[in-house]
Amino acid sequence: MRVAVWIKPAVWGAMFGAVAIMIVGFSWMGRNLGHTTKRLVAEGSESAVIAALTPFCVANYMKQPEAAKRLALLREDTSSYTQRDIIEKAGFATMPGHKEPSPGVAAACEIALRAASVASPRPLAEAKVVAK
Repeated sequence: MRVAVWIKPAVWGAMFGAVAIMIVGFSWMGRNLGHTTKRLVAEGSESAVIAALTPFCVANYMKQPEAAKRLALLREDTSSYTQRDIIEKAGFATMPGHKEPSPGVAAACEIALRAASVASPRPLAEAKVVAK
């Protein structure tokens, strides 16, 4: 049986074309595999939880005695790491039912506290929250 000369290059071209379409489809056109989708959903839900819990952290910080003085001390420190550490150690980033403080809540609380005033804390919508 004789096979046409053009069959072999056509088969190779189809195989390379299929691989190229998969690469372009998955990397540039937004196709996701299952584990990528699960990771994106987990990140989105974590940032939503952080955004929901940050007002509680700010409110608890403002309820403490001498809140104005402590807020001024917090703002004097220029290291965001130290500010988050202060918030975590004081227990403001530890939510009811949890034993450990949430670093994401502490970071968001620190950002919101920098934008808050002592008389009335600014709503979270006005403060920029960055979740990791």
